[in-house]
Formats: sequence, structure tokens, C-alpha cells
Amino acid sequence: METAKLIVIILDLIVAVLLTLVITIQSGKSAGLSGAIAGSSESFLSKGGSKTMDARLARVTKWIGLAFVVLSLLAVILVSASAK
Repeated sequence: METAKLIVIILDLIVAVLLTLVITIQSGKSAGLSGAIAGSSESFLSKGGSKTMDARLARVTKWIGLAFVVLSLLAVILVSASAK
């Protein structure tokens, strides 16, 4: 049980660092609130929108974020189970 807990915690730390790096690499959304209210020049269905680097990074961020949440919950379950 201790080995599994240690492996999950180490994987969680690695995923957290990867998530931080992927978020840092992404370009900022300069439109901010004014772009949300007035609309932006980019459309959701723009041609080739899923092939841009920002779109790929956004997709990777979602998957790494999901892995982080799952690993964090698993670590909490393992720690609480070993405390009993």
C-alpha cells in the first residue's frame, strides 16, 4: 500500500509540473472582457482552428488537468485508507 501511495504521489507531482509548463507556454487571450462582450475577430468554427498550436495546447491542457484531478483524488483515497 505504501508503494502504491508513493507512486501515485510522484506521478501527481510530475503531472502538476507538466500542467504548469503547458499553461505557461500558451499565449494569452488579449481580448479579455471586451472580447467577450463585443465579440472577437476569431470565430469558433474558423478554418483550421483545431490545427493551431494554441488549440493543441488547449486540448493537452484539458487532458493533463483531468489526469491531475484523478491522481489527486486517488492519492487522497490511498492516504485516508492507510490512516485507518
